[in-house]
Amino acid sequence: MLKQWVSTYCLSITFLELSDKNMNDSTTHSYEVNLQWNSERKGTVSSPVLPTQIEVATPPDFPKGMKDIWTPEHLFVASVNACLMATFLAIAENSRFSFISFECNAVGIVGKIDGKLAVTEITLKPKVVIPTSQHEEQLNRILEMSEKACAISNSINTKINLEPIITII
Repeated sequence: MLKQWVSTYCLSITFLELSDKNMNDSTTHSYEVNLQWNSERKGTVSSPVLPTQIEVATPPDFPKGMKDIWTPEHLFVASVNACLMATFLAIAENSRFSFISFECNAVGIVGKIDGKLAVTEITLKPKVVIPTSQHEEQLNRILEMSEKACAISNSINTKINLEPIITII
């Protein structure tokens, strides 16, 4: 029990140190994104600080929606997924937790709340492969901390489910 408490305490301190270290220059950050309508229900998203553009469209589930193009719903789910990964990588590195691979499947559910469409739930299924020298319990704590510390997840009302798949080799 003491070992588990010490491990959790050390992870918490590590995370706090990481947060302070990376955020000490400023408490706010700005991310500019531009959108240009192209035709029909399609546009292009870009940023002045990024070299690539993303074509976006109305989902095919909706009237005049388009197949095979990223949608706002895909980007929303992707932002939660990418934030989990980025936060996990930072906490794992700062905790000196080694892993072999990380990938994550995310599924967002759109439903109605009070008569309005919303992304009501996102299920994240991170698949992490770790060596036998690492402990599954510590990985679970790092993943939980990563989800709780994710700036995107903390900015939305959507329910986030975390369902890790851990492989030890």
